[in-house]
Amino acid sequence: MNQPATGGDPGRNFLSVADARSAILESIEPVIGWERVAVRSALGRILAEDVIAPCNVPAHDNSAMDGYAVRAADLAAGADSALTVVGTAFAGKPFSGIVGLGQAARIMTGAEIPEGADTIVVQEVVRREDNRVFVPPGQRAGQNLRRAGEDLALGGTALAAGSRCGPAELGLIASLGIAEIIVHRRLRVAFFSTGDEIATIGRPLAPGQVYDSNRYTLYGALSRLGCELIDMGVVADNPSALEAAFADAAQAADVIITSGGVSVGEADFIREMMTRMGEVSFWKLAIKPGRPMAFGRIGNARLFGLPGNPVAVLVTFYQFVQDALLKLMGVSPLPAPGLFEVICTDTIRKQAGRCEYLRGRMSRTDGRISVAQAGAQGSGILRSMSEADCFIVLPEDCIGVQAGERVLVQPFDGLV
Repeated sequence: MNQPATGGDPGRNFLSVADARSAILESIEPVIGWERVAVRSALGRILAEDVIAPCNVPAHDNSAMDGYAVRAADLAAGADSALTVVGTAFAGKPFSGIVGLGQAARIMTGAEIPEGADTIVVQEVVRREDNRVFVPPGQRAGQNLRRAGEDLALGGTALAAGSRCGPAELGLIASLGIAEIIVHRRLRVAFFSTGDEIATIGRPLAPGQVYDSNRYTLYGALSRLGCELIDMGVVADNPSALEAAFADAAQAADVIITSGGVSVGEADFIREMMTRMGEVSFWKLAIKPGRPMAFGRIGNARLFGLPGNPVAVLVTFYQFVQDALLKLMGVSPLPAPGLFEVICTDTIRKQAGRCEYLRGRMSRTDGRISVAQAGAQGSGILRSMSEADCFIVLPEDCIGVQAGERVLVQPFDGLV
C-alpha cells in the first residue's frame, strides 16, 4: 500500500493533513471561564480542576463475595476445617462481634469485614451443618477481600482536570459523596451555510437549488460535543450579508464554522472576508475530499471555513475541527486517532500526493476483520457516510490498493 510516489504530485504545495492539524492545535488554547454544576448536570462537561477524593472508596475493608469471614490461621492445609458460625455481616449492617479462634461469620457481598477475620471463603465451596461450617483445603489468606481505598484513596486525584465526564465519571464522583463540581464553561459555536443555491428545508426547491444538509450535519456533530450552538441559518453569496454574519458571529461566539464559499469560484467570498476582517491561514490541503478549507480568526473567534460538499464537511470536521474544539473546551489530553490495519477486499485506485478518506464498511469472517468501500465515493454522496462505519485512510504516498492488501481504517465508533 505505501509504495513511493511516482509521476505528478497533485498535492504539491498543499499542506499535509498532519501539518494542518498541528498548525491548528498549536495555535489555540482552552477558552477562559468555568462554572459549578450538580453532578447530574455534568454529563459531557470538561473538568476545570482535579477531583480530589475526600474519603476512601471503599470506605472500609469489605467482602467481594457472599460466603464466610474466617481467620486464615484456623484453616488446615490438607483437610476440611470445622468452624463455628457466630453471626452474620450484611452490607450496611456490620457484625458487631469478633471472629475468634475456630469461628466464622456469615458475610454478604459488600459487608464490612468483622474484627478478627482476614479471609473470605465463598459459599459455594463450604458445607454447612447447623451452626457449623466446613471449609475445604486450598484457601488463600486474604482472598476475596476489597481493601479500604482500593478504588480511590483519601487525598488522591480521582479525576484530572481536562477529563470529560461520561456515565462512569459521574458514578465515580458520586461514589465520593461529591454533589457539585467545577467544569469549563460551554464552548459557544456559531455556524451557517453559504450559497445562493442553498434552500431551507420544508420549502419547495427553486430551479438550481439544493436543500441545506450541511447545517444539520454540523448541528448533530456539535451537539454531541456539548457545545452551546448559535445557528445562523443560510447566508447568501453576498459580501455585505457575509460581512454582517461574520461580525455578529464574532461578537457572540468562540468559534465560527461555515460550509461552502472557500474554493476559487467567483462567488466564493469567505477567503476575502476572512482576510479583510481578521487573520487568515488559507490552506489548500493535500486531502480528498476536502481540499479547500480555511482556518483563521475574526476578532476573538476562531474560524473554520469548511468545503461545501456534504462528505467533505464531515471529513474536514472530524480530521481537523473536532479536536480543535475539544482543546478549546479544555479536554486534555486529546483522544488518540484510533487507526488500525485490516484487510481491504476492494481494489482501489489512487494518485500519490493526497491523503484520501474513503467511506468503508467493516465485517468479520472467521475472526478476521476486513473492510470494503461503502457505496459510491463522490464528495456529494452523503448516503455513503450513513452506510459506512469507518474511514479507509490512504496516506499521501499510497498509489493504490490491491484486494487482499492491508489498509488503515478509522472507525466511526468513538469518533462520531
